[in-house]
Amino acid sequence: MNWRRQCLVAAGASGAMAFAFAAYAAHGLDGKAADWAGKASLYQLIHAVVLLGFANGKSEGLWLKIASVFFVAGIVLFSGTLYVMALTEVKASFIVPFGGFSFIAGWLCVLAAAAKKGG
Repeated sequence: MNWRRQCLVAAGASGAMAFAFAAYAAHGLDGKAADWAGKASLYQLIHAVVLLGFANGKSEGLWLKIASVFFVAGIVLFSGTLYVMALTEVKASFIVPFGGFSFIAGWLCVLAAAAKKGG
């Protein structure tokens, strides 16, 4: 499976999952659990849209490929951990910053792709 197709699959799966968890959080959770699931859904959906853009874009340089890996890692580590915490008694908040770092690294890779393209 090529990179564009992988981005499309990741975008579709992440978008559907994010929306489903947001709906569940709004109707089935309360308090801190609802906050965690809502935040996880928001960040997952934002990055699902970015992955969709990668899948449909004209450019596929190395930096964008690396960015897509960081974004998927961020979704798993950041959003995934918040979902686990919202739905279970597991307290794994120490993992969440690694997901945040992954999102930041992904955005820095997008910046590097832009700098390389223009320079």
